[in-house]
Amino acid sequence: MDTVGVVNNFNPNQTQQIAQKVKSIGKLFLTGEGSSRIFPAKNAIRKALRWGMDLRIATDGSRQSAQYDLSKFAVFCASNSGRTKEVVLLAKKLAAAGNENRFGLSANKGTLLEQTCKETFVLTCGWEQAVPATKSVVEQALFYESILWHIARRKEFVSADLSGKIEQALTMTIDPAIIQAAVKASTIYFAGYNDGVAEELTLKTNEITRKKSDYLEGTYAVHGIEEVMNPNDVVFVVDPIDEEIEKFQEVLIKGVGLKVVAIANRNTPLTTIRVPDAGELTPYVYLCAGWNLLVEIGLSIGINLDKPERARKVGNEFVQ
Repeated sequence: MDTVGVVNNFNPNQTQQIAQKVKSIGKLFLTGEGSSRIFPAKNAIRKALRWGMDLRIATDGSRQSAQYDLSKFAVFCASNSGRTKEVVLLAKKLAAAGNENRFGLSANKGTLLEQTCKETFVLTCGWEQAVPATKSVVEQALFYESILWHIARRKEFVSADLSGKIEQALTMTIDPAIIQAAVKASTIYFAGYNDGVAEELTLKTNEITRKKSDYLEGTYAVHGIEEVMNPNDVVFVVDPIDEEIEKFQEVLIKGVGLKVVAIANRNTPLTTIRVPDAGELTPYVYLCAGWNLLVEIGLSIGINLDKPERARKVGNEFVQ
């Protein structure tokens, strides 16, 4: 719920100067681990491509990114703790290679990452109290996206409007039948655009519900994986593409016999969790509706959401 205030207070003007620097370079690389990269980076990539921007944006995890020649890129290294080993080591490598356009994005001040990057931007959201990263994911994504707004000279962000719709998504009542179907599922699948929403919710499914989950990009859900799906499984399709719905019905609902649920800003032929529309920023609303869904599933199972069995706050901490 802290996300509502974080969005309401977000200042897109903080990225005006860095946006001009990124524009002059023309290449932007966004890296980090887990939730610090999935939605923030992939949302920015999809948005830039949809807008037809003359800006090349790429992403990969820090270890793989360390194998790339990033000398011509502005590189953002994201780590909430500022202590994530893979991210810090990549920043150190960039420094040793003389890349002066290495930037950090963290929720903490005075970190190892800040010491290594040329400039570090500190989020306002503060430390995540729960193991699953939530409010920081949204603020990171808004930070990157606001860079695009400045470069493209678009005016898409109205903080009060988006925060209100996020609050609706977080507090709306979800049909108990949908919750029970997910509780009984052996695997919870998420499908949808490769913009980080469905993929991030897949990760959160593991952390919040302790159930097995998988992300099915595009039409992957109907291209072979149905062979190992069970009738008690459930597939959540985020913002389904209208032209693909009939195939999902044919292969998954009729073929496998499982339940397919859409998370959308409109009514669809599928069972639908309807969320408020926020225009270009609707992916943030989808993400928050997904959190609502997963929390309800976890509570129905009887899980203590604040006490994970194995998950850690910092996945792999840098130790000096």
